[in-house]
Amino acid sequence: MAYHIPEDYYYTKEHEWAQVDENIVTVGITEFAQTQLGEVVYVDLPEEGQKVTQGTSFGVVESVKAVSDLYCPVSGTVIEVNTTLMDDPASLNDDPINQGWLVRIEMDSEKELANLMRAPEYKKLIADK
Repeated sequence: MAYHIPEDYYYTKEHEWAQVDENIVTVGITEFAQTQLGEVVYVDLPEEGQKVTQGTSFGVVESVKAVSDLYCPVSGTVIEVNTTLMDDPASLNDDPINQGWLVRIEMDSEKELANLMRAPEYKKLIADK
């Protein structure tokens, strides 16, 4: 299956994507992750103002198949939460890249981006799955 993997995004090995706009990072799960999870039925996200740390869990996505932790691609402060997903988690199934964004984080340090994958590396990661 061909997944939509934007070239200008960053990716975690746990299948989160990160779109960087100066020091604001929009975070979501990849189409690959959504496909593996199946139908998402519940999303638990942090509060605005909460501090988050790269590589640690910041929330949970629950599907009909599994419960999966969400991992922070960068450290910083949550400045916006996609509250639509709390009321309608199914929108994550339809469009995990655009409408299905989870949180926006004001990142502490751009240096952490070096710990993430770019699109070619991420494509290699999921190629055998």
